[in-house]
Amino acid sequence: MKILTFDTSLDKTYITLSIDEQMVSDVVIENHDEKYHSAYLIPALVNILKNNSLTMQDIDVIGTNIGPGSFTGIRSCVTVARVMAQQINCPLVGVSSLEILSKINESCKKTIVVLDARKKQFYTAVYENSKELKKPELTSADTVKSMDFENTFVIADKTSCEFLKEFGVNASVYTDLNMDLGKYLNKIVCEKIKRASNEEFVWAKLKPLYLQAPPVTISAKNKSDF
Repeated sequence: MKILTFDTSLDKTYITLSIDEQMVSDVVIENHDEKYHSAYLIPALVNILKNNSLTMQDIDVIGTNIGPGSFTGIRSCVTVARVMAQQINCPLVGVSSLEILSKINESCKKTIVVLDARKKQFYTAVYENSKELKKPELTSADTVKSMDFENTFVIADKTSCEFLKEFGVNASVYTDLNMDLGKYLNKIVCEKIKRASNEEFVWAKLKPLYLQAPPVTISAKNKSDF
């Protein structure tokens, strides 16, 4: 089975191609020349297929990060994934950023993921032994403070890490760890496609996991129309 996965929602673009659970391509792209890393998604996908003597029609499953994260990044990978899956009529598996990040924890401890959502809000989720105990949700600062962090492995971004330190919680900053998150996404997609029927992963069912409304800027000219 050939599985193509990509993620532009987090700090970098992660793209993987596996064949029968063996990784054959693993690409990580950072921002370059003042361009956001998601701008390189399509050319990178084309190169990966070409380098492996494949076409899109050869792909059996597509997997992508559905968020939360960068609104631009979420739109990029979800849109590309939906269009590709529709064109080749293959299963499309969506995975949240928080589930991907939870795989950083290789210990037996429960995993809590906390990401900054701005305006004193946070994205949170809880996992244990690859099971979702608390689904990704938008959480207030006070609610985060009331969470039980005892004997847990906490994964966060830099802003959330500083916030957690204020009340004595230590967290691992995922960007400092510099982990290859693409491999985690690929592994999760492999596990999900084994456990479910293809009907569960129809491209039209995939929706971005924004958890809050995307920022909208209205020009001064348009404001006069309201």
